[in-house]
Amino acid sequence: MYRERVTSVDGSAGQPGQQVPDTSAPQAAPPGAVAAPHADALPAEGVAHGAGDPHGHAGHAEGAWAHDGASAAWPPGAYQQVEPDRLTRFVLRVHARSPRWAAPLAALGCVGIGLAYALVSDPTRSDPDAAPSCLLKLTTGLDCPGCGGTRALWYVLHGDLPAAARHHFLFVFALPFLAYLFVAWAGKQAFGWRLPELRISSPVIAGFLAVWLAFSVARNLPWAPFTALYV
Repeated sequence: MYRERVTSVDGSAGQPGQQVPDTSAPQAAPPGAVAAPHADALPAEGVAHGAGDPHGHAGHAEGAWAHDGASAAWPPGAYQQVEPDRLTRFVLRVHARSPRWAAPLAALGCVGIGLAYALVSDPTRSDPDAAPSCLLKLTTGLDCPGCGGTRALWYVLHGDLPAAARHHFLFVFALPFLAYLFVAWAGKQAFGWRLPELRISSPVIAGFLAVWLAFSVARNLPWAPFTALYV
């Protein structure tokens, strides 16, 4: 139908004097040709399979995504946000409506319960198999990494630091740092205090855990002076 030669895909570039057909306006189809349906009238499968090679391989994933009824706001590969369950929503509402001092007060209550238990139970005079007891020591006779901690706390509350260190000196060593971290956090949450921040790096934590592991092994060795660490 057209005898003019076009030198570009969009037909914008041509030789001087040539007539370039206007592609913006709809062109009349030649006699006997079947008019192709508009892209808006194609179903989702047709749009997806029509783009790409003539066999319809390209765009197959997009077509399947549209055919499955997924929302256009979530393209393939995107993760849809999961709605929180009822319990999570309840906890978030309570946290949002609670005063700023509620969390420090709850933590202080838990610490107070632990201190009261240590004072009332007097673990220094209880039997080794008294409930609650360490399951590892009850079954194997070996001290676990936390054995002696409750007795050490009892001695600390009574001001006997040598006896506390005898039962678990790592607990006595870490207790001031734990107390300061708690006071700094609770003061900031409840009253807005800006105490100097105690920064504990990952190598320091790893070194402390390594020493704790070595202490847990050494206290179970049957030779002196390691036998003095057995509780």
